[in-house]
Amino acid sequence: MFIAIPLENKPTWRSPPWMTVLLIAVQCFIYWGWQEGEQAAVQRAAARYAATPLPRLELPPFVEHLQARARGDRRDGAFAEAAQGLYRKGAHAELYRLMWDEGAFRKRLLAGEVIRPGDEAYPRWKAAREAFAPQEPAPFTQRWAMSYESGAGWQPVQALTSTFLHGSTGHLVGNMVFLFLFGFTLEMALGAWAYLGFYLLGGVGASFFALAFYAGLGGYGLGASGAVSALMGMYAVMYRMRRIRFFYMVLFYFNYARWPALVMLPVWMAFELVQHFVGGRGVAYMAHFGGLLTGALAMALYMKLRRVDVPAQGAAPAQQAASVRPLQEAIARACRYSDALDFERAAPAWRGAARLAPTDAQVLRAWFDSARYAPGSDDFHAAARLIFKLPARTEDERRLQHASFVTYRERARPGVRMSADTMHGLVRCFVRLGELADAERLCRALEPHRGHPQWPDTLALLANGLAQAGRMESARAWLPALQRDAPQEAVTRWLAGRAAQ
Repeated sequence: MFIAIPLENKPTWRSPPWMTVLLIAVQCFIYWGWQEGEQAAVQRAAARYAATPLPRLELPPFVEHLQARARGDRRDGAFAEAAQGLYRKGAHAELYRLMWDEGAFRKRLLAGEVIRPGDEAYPRWKAAREAFAPQEPAPFTQRWAMSYESGAGWQPVQALTSTFLHGSTGHLVGNMVFLFLFGFTLEMALGAWAYLGFYLLGGVGASFFALAFYAGLGGYGLGASGAVSALMGMYAVMYRMRRIRFFYMVLFYFNYARWPALVMLPVWMAFELVQHFVGGRGVAYMAHFGGLLTGALAMALYMKLRRVDVPAQGAAPAQQAASVRPLQEAIARACRYSDALDFERAAPAWRGAARLAPTDAQVLRAWFDSARYAPGSDDFHAAARLIFKLPARTEDERRLQHASFVTYRERARPGVRMSADTMHGLVRCFVRLGELADAERLCRALEPHRGHPQWPDTLALLANGLAQAGRMESARAWLPALQRDAPQEAVTRWLAGRAAQ
């Protein structure tokens, strides 16, 4: 399993994402207002069905139908085998629920094409079926879902309505969480009605794309995941090469990372393709792939025709209010240059935004990222200095400082320009992060200037961090400097005692 969630923006309730909330409310209303009731009715009908003569007449041909379908598609083999096991165990109610979802088989069964008028069992089946029929609920989900049965056609109405249906509470909640996470940012950028149009277009595109791959395989498709995938594709295209903070999880491993947004599009698409070829038929992965493709193409075309005011990354609600309009305009102007990859103009534009918000980590990062393509420019050195002077109270700011330091050290021309105060601050930051190699590198650069008042504390902090990380050889290598410049520090006495043993 692979999941990637953007963590850049927060919704502002001064201008709430009401269309996103409305879409969520409508889908919850449909599920709990109609679908859950239908599922309960099918459950009751299944219990009654098991007590009639129908299971002995209808379930053997149903199991044979599943086995015949499995011969045409190996991914159906496990499903057919499980159904056969249920029949052997006498789990007739559960098999009825499976048969309810097999629209093609039920249609043939009720039309008298499975148990035919000439069959010996037909009179008994007909009487039992007519007695049981009033206890079955009227189909709702199948009527409005996308059918993958042979001869179902393109179903333009169901291509839309199927995106508002869900198979379970977990299916609904999962889709609605991702709808909100991606939807509110897009609604903020596009406006409510354009956003709604793109959402519906993405859902329909995903439905038709899935139909092209699953038609004739049986069953039906439903769920908002295709439309949500379209929002993900739109999000990636809208932010393009700007680095976005993502939470990601692969199997049981999870972490945070900053990637260019557009890089995520092929990653998402590749994941859906792999799942399509190796996974089962329980999830319509090609609907997800089709949604990503539809959303990405639609947003790329829209951005060619109209200017989109991309929400500033990590912008707080207060920064989006009218009271900071100059900053908002400066960020929007800089974003346009960055999106066009015009870094020669982007760097000065981000410099202007940084003057208005000199402690905004996201603005400084954007300035640094655009200026790094001219590593000898004043912009590159100035952006680095401001990033290194951030208070680094949060993990995000510390990570930003370390990533920027690595880039700055490698690219700065003719070389790095950092004051001793800045370097001491970075050592403290890197020790807290566990980036001890870079902390040592800075301390070696600082050692010739050991007259600095912060040097004893910085040296002791580094040695303590190395010892706590289990790097005792590295910690002991600093013992001569500690005994010379910080003899009263506890870590100095401790290391000296260990060395004497």
